Amino acid sequence: MTHPADRPRASVPPVDPYQFAPTPEHPVRAKHRRLNAETRIDPHQHPWAQLAFSITGVIRLTADHGTYIVPPSRAVWIPPGVEHAVSVLEDAELRTIYIHQDEHHCGPDNGRAAPDSPWRTCRVLEVSSLMRELVMQLTVAPGELAPSDREYHLSALVLDELRRAKPVPLGVALPRDKRLLSLCEAVIEDPGRWATLDDCARGTGASPRTVARLFRSELGTTFLQWRQQVLLAKALAMAARRLPMAVISAELGYASPSAFTAMVRRSVGAPPSRFFN
Repeated sequence: MTHPADRPRASVPPVDPYQFAPTPEHPVRAKHRRLNAETRIDPHQHPWAQLAFSITGVIRLTADHGTYIVPPSRAVWIPPGVEHAVSVLEDAELRTIYIHQDEHHCGPDNGRAAPDSPWRTCRVLEVSSLMRELVMQLTVAPGELAPSDREYHLSALVLDELRRAKPVPLGVALPRDKRLLSLCEAVIEDPGRWATLDDCARGTGASPRTVARLFRSELGTTFLQWRQQVLLAKALAMAARRLPMAVISAELGYASPSAFTAMVRRSVGAPPSRFFN
């Protein structure tokens, strides 16, 4: 399958994460990085969990066969050992939180999570005002630092807020099949061009039946259901720029704001005014 060439991106290596490695003395470490739009951080992984969110701007994080749009009001949880890459959609101030855990730990619950715990997979979480302020207060200096009472209390509060964070039904699953992955990346880049299954079939040279079968076998969903998640993610990124709902709905190909509102309600159980706030 072929698709339009991606827009050129400046690819940069990740900052050495071991400079900020969490330890029992420093269970929560923070890293700060300013990145220009169209920058891409190369795929990497590390043996501890991570929470990634942008203070300003919007990023796209790809990990664990899924991709996630991250505006300032959301964050992505990444379990230890999961390879991930970051693409910057708008100039962003990225905060990365590293969380210490030994081989038995998988989340902020100190290893008590069951094997089917949601902390064992990537997921999108809401960022509360308190969480945002706590993270802003964490030191971002690399290397080993002397533990302090302030750091201890900030870390404990960050973990408590993380445990309380509300999951958000956002995230776009990506297939393993290279043919379907190529198509999915093209839809994510420009969902308006690929509005129907027939559009995809014409653009790839495959039959609609073949494309539909790949979506069912690889992602367990239909093309239209999968594309709806793409549209939600795109809408979230535009809402972060304070664009009116009328502009967002038109940009995404909806005939009216009410049609777009109905889609959001069906998908997440809340109107756009609340979900994107």
